[in-house]
Amino acid sequence: MASEMVRVVYTKYDGSAHRDYPARRLNEDDLGIWVGVTRGTASVYHGQPSVEQIPFVLLIPHHAWWTGMFNPTPRTSEVYCDITTPARWEGDTVHIIDLDLDVSRRRDSGLIELRDEDEFEEHRVRFGYPGDLVTEARAAAARLLTSLGDGTEPFASAYRKWLSIVAETA
Repeated sequence: MASEMVRVVYTKYDGSAHRDYPARRLNEDDLGIWVGVTRGTASVYHGQPSVEQIPFVLLIPHHAWWTGMFNPTPRTSEVYCDITTPARWEGDTVHIIDLDLDVSRRRDSGLIELRDEDEFEEHRVRFGYPGDLVTEARAAAARLLTSLGDGTEPFASAYRKWLSIVAETA
């Protein structure tokens, strides 16, 4: 039986620390594994200790090149997807390599944005991203740019029940 708690570890392609935090396993379905992070959770961000001020839900798809963070107000992004390598589980720890590109949907306007293309290009050269990784990352971003706006789940409403649970425990 899987633990109720998981550890979420994001690194950059060169292995440097990016994000690291505990999360509560909420559900597993055909979309992936849903985890929740409550306000006050101790975390690490860019190698520095941090405390989460706003709760969120993270969807870790089974075999996709992204993760999806679903946010309540007052965050300006309702949905924020990191383009990543597919998640790799070791027990109750999930390892994810952040590939810099992000796709988000703004809460106020519904605007869907591709973010951090400059960082992706810089790291592609510096870290020597292989060609197939670049292709998969760009394809994932293109799919998300469509999916965040066309009513595709999990981006339409599937996340709301999990977010309401996490926000209530804040």
